[in-house]
Amino acid sequence: MAAGSCLLLLLVLLPCLATASYSNPGCRIRITAKGLDLVKQEGLRFVEQELQNITVSDLHGQEGQFHYNISQVKVTDLQLALSDLHFQPQQHLAFNINNASISLRFRRQLLYWFFYDIGSINASADGVHIHTVLQLAKDQAGRLKISNMSCDASIARMHAGFSGTLRKVYEFLSTFIVTGMRYLLSQQICPSLEHASLVLLNSLLDTVPVRSYVDEHIGIDYSLLQDPAVSTDTLDLDFKGMFFPRMREAQELEHHAVEPVIKETERMVYVAFSEYFFDSAMQAYFQAGVLAIRLQGEKVPKDLEVLLRATFFGTIFMLSPTVDAPLQLLLQVSAPPRCTIKPSGTSVSVSAFLNISMVPPGHPPVQLSSMVLETKLSAKVFLQGKALRMQLDLRRFRIYSKQSALESLALFSLQAPLKTLLQLTIMPIINERTKNGVQIPLPEGIDFTKEVVTNHAGFLTVGADLHFSKGLREVIDKYRTVPTAPTPTSAWPAEPSLGPHQL
Repeated sequence: MAAGSCLLLLLVLLPCLATASYSNPGCRIRITAKGLDLVKQEGLRFVEQELQNITVSDLHGQEGQFHYNISQVKVTDLQLALSDLHFQPQQHLAFNINNASISLRFRRQLLYWFFYDIGSINASADGVHIHTVLQLAKDQAGRLKISNMSCDASIARMHAGFSGTLRKVYEFLSTFIVTGMRYLLSQQICPSLEHASLVLLNSLLDTVPVRSYVDEHIGIDYSLLQDPAVSTDTLDLDFKGMFFPRMREAQELEHHAVEPVIKETERMVYVAFSEYFFDSAMQAYFQAGVLAIRLQGEKVPKDLEVLLRATFFGTIFMLSPTVDAPLQLLLQVSAPPRCTIKPSGTSVSVSAFLNISMVPPGHPPVQLSSMVLETKLSAKVFLQGKALRMQLDLRRFRIYSKQSALESLALFSLQAPLKTLLQLTIMPIINERTKNGVQIPLPEGIDFTKEVVTNHAGFLTVGADLHFSKGLREVIDKYRTVPTAPTPTSAWPAEPSLGPHQL
């Protein structure tokens, strides 16, 4: 009785546990039916290449006084005019080829009574029907994979053309040859496509970065959160989309952002990024300790230095006119910046402090003032190639003193020159660091074109079309591991094939 109660409790809690373990994605990618049409065109070329490499076993036999041996079977031409690739809920892609034809050429050795003949035969398989279903899933590493494949292939008719003086005899007896060839050929189609899907196409999916470094300070986690969601018109992929400092790679950032929702289907692909995506990047940089800039001596703009000396140092100069030490400005972010995405635009709020010090030669720095800076930056997010980039511009700026209201009043005259300092000196440095952007998780050889960025409440979307800059075969051959025969111990070892830079 107790065991039954525990089992019942477990069945009730399982859906809750599954929901608790899943968090909102920081990045979501939707592929639409229009995008699938482009994939079908490239995929069809790939299937043709695979079917052309079909190897058929030799065929030999005897019927009465008729002996035959068929060898060196090669596919010479394929006509795959009627094909269809479509989404099939819940996690599947269905690929169908109807009424295709396959042309063959093979070597014949025929013996009929005392007549022996050697030559070649041209044959054609017509009414070829192939139905395949690919099941898509998330593997243990969080990468999209083709986890299973079902296939069914059939050939309606097959013809063989004979030539020579015994042509009529061969045509009468060719039933045995044609029937055997039809069977052998149909048995080779599905294994060839299964290898192409589970081995070759999965090697293409291996080029999608799951966890990779962005620069020397941070990395990004693009692992899938769950299996893909497939409807009749779309395929949605939910990625974690979280940045992390390289010194703390196991760190998890608490997720409070809204879930990105993609409703559009007009473009080939849509990529949505939540505020969490950008917040995790800024927190990772903050924890890496790189959100600080120090200007000293000649790096301090002259106009600002004159104004600072007149504002803060009048009393010091009157007491000791010999004081002529260089200035030091330390601008450091005091908390992780926060991103806000609204339909009107994207902004980044930054809180920092500015320490102004005098650095006499041979003496420790003397802090003259410490002020708080609160800024709001406008962010222009755009896509270039497969890199998501952000251009920042200073929108609002406020400074005040942490020490007294009187000093805050004295700092009022510094608002304009410090804003100019940020615009001319600090913002170019920040934008230089972010100009490379971060790669969006697409396989190698597929790029975006005609990108359009749209802001929503709490997330933004990038709608784009797709373009194959490289063929599937080219990318697969680049990363395919080719088995090699064992070499003697004295020989140099074979150089391993290199994959994309990933962790």
